[in-house]
Amino acid sequence: MENQTTPPYFYLTMFKDLGYLSFVYFGVALITYGSTVLLNVVILLVILRESELHQPMYIFISCLSINGLYGTNALFPRLLRDLLSARPAVSYSACILQAFAMFTYASCEFTILTLMAHDRYVAICRPLRYHSIMTAKAVALMVAMAWLYPALTISMGTVAAVRLPLCGNEVGKLYCSNWAVVRLSCVSTAANNAYGIFIAVTTVFVPFTYILFTYVKILVICRKRSTEFKRKAFYTCVPHIVSFVTYSIAIFCEITFSRYEGELPGIVAVVLSLEFVVIPPVLNPVIYGMNFPVVRRGIKKALQKTKPTSFFNS
Repeated sequence: MENQTTPPYFYLTMFKDLGYLSFVYFGVALITYGSTVLLNVVILLVILRESELHQPMYIFISCLSINGLYGTNALFPRLLRDLLSARPAVSYSACILQAFAMFTYASCEFTILTLMAHDRYVAICRPLRYHSIMTAKAVALMVAMAWLYPALTISMGTVAAVRLPLCGNEVGKLYCSNWAVVRLSCVSTAANNAYGIFIAVTTVFVPFTYILFTYVKILVICRKRSTEFKRKAFYTCVPHIVSFVTYSIAIFCEITFSRYEGELPGIVAVVLSLEFVVIPPVLNPVIYGMNFPVVRRGIKKALQKTKPTSFFNS
């Protein structure tokens, strides 16, 4: 048996096959990183500044932007550095921290999307009780649970992973993930795998099922209502549906990559491994910024205030 140890460094092996493409990826990653930060910060500032946006739906949108910034900053700074390194290496503690951040980002995205689905369900199916159900206290409690539950459960999984003796230090990804570290263990990981399934069920599959349930109920209600009611319901639900479907596909791609790691062509592996933390944070602020007139007005107002005053108009 190989020596059981805790390696001081992990080597990210997917970088070694990039060659000259690493410079191309660096440029694309830098532009994507800057665009993601800019778009989400704009959405956050607009929702913060405009009092008419201090409503549950927009609070949940701001939570999506915060989570997008969290996931983006967990990935891109190190990714940009590693793309220019001859042999990217990450310390054990930094790898575990990044794995925790990426996992909590992924889980919180689903829990926040669940809150948004619940908000739309109450607004459409129980409109007369909306304000009594979606109170400020209830919204604050839901937001807290959407962040704290994934953080708590994933913290416990991370502690369990840290206790495992490892017999290798090569991670076949562009970033550190909990599963990539666990699979390097010299001993049985049955308990870790079982707990990982528990986390997946409670932070992914249960929210996924509830979101589907809410839209089934919304469709049932809409069938009995007027065309105008259906139009308004469709208008308010489409952005969330797009976000939900996009993220579900992205997570499926990440699971596929984890299953067939090492068996996929380089560019396919890169896309599948990064899609879940690249596309949603870019797409979400664009969807919500363009779809809701009140958000568009807030953005236009902010842009007008930042325009420099002309010398001739002063």
